[in-house]
Amino acid sequence: MNKVAKLLAALATAALCLSPMPLLAKDLTIGAIGTLSGGATDWGVATQRGVQLAIDEVNAQGGLKIGGETYTPHLIIYDDQYTGQGGATAATRLVNADHAKFIIGPIGTPPTLAALAITTPAKVLMLDDGFSPKILGPKNTYNFRISATPQEFAPAMIGWLKKNYPKTKRVAIVDPNDSVGQQVMPILLKGYKADGFDVAFTEMYDRSTKDFTPLLTRMMANKIDVLDLSSSAPAEAGLLLKQARQVGFKGVIIQIGGPSVEENLAVAGPLAEDFISFDFFNPDNPLAKKFGDAYAKKYGSTMSSWCPVMYNAAKILFEAMHRANSIDVDAVKAELPKMTGYETIFGPLHWGGKETYGIDHQLLADIVIEQVKDGKIVRRDVVSMY
Repeated sequence: MNKVAKLLAALATAALCLSPMPLLAKDLTIGAIGTLSGGATDWGVATQRGVQLAIDEVNAQGGLKIGGETYTPHLIIYDDQYTGQGGATAATRLVNADHAKFIIGPIGTPPTLAALAITTPAKVLMLDDGFSPKILGPKNTYNFRISATPQEFAPAMIGWLKKNYPKTKRVAIVDPNDSVGQQVMPILLKGYKADGFDVAFTEMYDRSTKDFTPLLTRMMANKIDVLDLSSSAPAEAGLLLKQARQVGFKGVIIQIGGPSVEENLAVAGPLAEDFISFDFFNPDNPLAKKFGDAYAKKYGSTMSSWCPVMYNAAKILFEAMHRANSIDVDAVKAELPKMTGYETIFGPLHWGGKETYGIDHQLLADIVIEQVKDGKIVRRDVVSMY
């Protein structure tokens, strides 16, 4: 090598040494809790896929640029088995072993209440869903409910039913005999009676039930016009729907206790015809369409109604981090209630709940009423909760 070449090489090396090196991205644990076994497995899979899609978007853009640092979110999810003990165990692992400061999920009252007993004193931010009013309150300031409950959407759904099926009068409500069903049934009873319906049959079943024929036979003896599957999880709701048609029930079958059209259609098949429920997801929204395309590309299979809910929660969380310019839990928590109007896949973000729960940590949105027609899901209407 001649002198000129050596000099150029030396200058190049010196320039590299003096150039600022790119900062290495730091890991950011996003915890999740979901039911990955049993009758509500679809909910856990929805949680996992929804949060992961939001993380994929962030990481495809180079990570989260916050406070002069770059963070790479990664997901750790544990099975809550849809039990209180499972929720507590999952939360304990995330908080104590994985040092997660942000958790998305669970879905359902038993695991959510149990997880909150761990996360609240640890000052871990949790975005979850469960129907119990105890989930939200002035003492649970580190908790936000990311989907409406029957307290919010049941009046809108029942009003729609009365308007569109004016000849229906006698209603049956069937719920699981657990903390979820015990919370939801009184809400639906109140809602139906307020709109002039006669609730002529109610029954609660064990979640392990597979044969609902005896229950449905008792129901049909009461000349029922509407069967509400209420808060039944997908596995049980699909069987109830299928077996109700098999025993000859000709009336309206609806599920007001939670969104479940995709899952129930998968279980009941052709016998799901005319089934009515709702979704929070309106694919006409451009952001929703983008999400739906990303889901189809990555997973390709039927999408649970809960998947966009959990994706939405993760997107809201990341936006709050950006606005706070921090991953400090208290800073992020302070930003969340200020985000009214932020465009989400469900439309503009709106927090409510102060009058009902004593704190505005309840997410509200429009709901899309859907029905199975010719084996396909069709949108019937859009109803607002606020």
